Amino acid sequence: MNIKGASNFRHIGGYIGHDGRPVVDCRIFRSDHLGALDADDVARVAALGVRRVIDFRGVNERETAPCVLTDVTVHSLSIEPTIVQVLRDLIAAGNKLSAQDVVAHMQETYRGLVRRNSHRFAALFAHLLESDEPTVVHCTVGKDRTGFACAMILSSLGVSQQDVMRDYLLTNERVTQPRTIREGLTPEAASVLWRVRPEFLEAAMDAVQRDYGGLDAYLREGLGLGEAQLRRMRELYLVPATA
Repeated sequence: MNIKGASNFRHIGGYIGHDGRPVVDCRIFRSDHLGALDADDVARVAALGVRRVIDFRGVNERETAPCVLTDVTVHSLSIEPTIVQVLRDLIAAGNKLSAQDVVAHMQETYRGLVRRNSHRFAALFAHLLESDEPTVVHCTVGKDRTGFACAMILSSLGVSQQDVMRDYLLTNERVTQPRTIREGLTPEAASVLWRVRPEFLEAAMDAVQRDYGGLDAYLREGLGLGEAQLRRMRELYLVPATA
């Protein structure tokens, strides 16, 4: 999709889910922040019928780049501190961070999405279960908080973990590393920060396994998705079965 002000804006439809039914196209979108859209971008997003926005950014992130879309309901589900802030604080304290250091901090961030922020993702599903109105799920870059959220959405719809990972890694084809947040990091370390790796999402899934015993239990106990809620998600976001 040609959204110039949000390079990582895309829908998560088309993957094969429960009972061989595809995820509906253009119903759930994932994106980087929506504060840099120009008038043409706004018109394109409006033409998609978007009426609901789920924003995982923290307070300062939202104030720096407020959403410019009109005629939408924005639900703020803040997840803080951001990995950028964690790394900046470490650098300010005099730490020299290698690429491997950043990998380790990214993995810990993803474990924290499960261990400290599952209530935010449960709230996301509560909104999605209300209706199937076109929705944008986003954070600042649309790769970590949003990446995990969309991994859970696709998982709830019965999409294979191979395709979940494929969608997650598509961010690397979309996002351009910003030049303004490299201070104190080597180019190699900055490259780790502004990309996604399988081992990041795998760290979150390891926390799911260790803390809940598996994905099914996490969906049920961590995210509040019992059988009724899973059926509802599939009714809303999978293409109906043909007779």
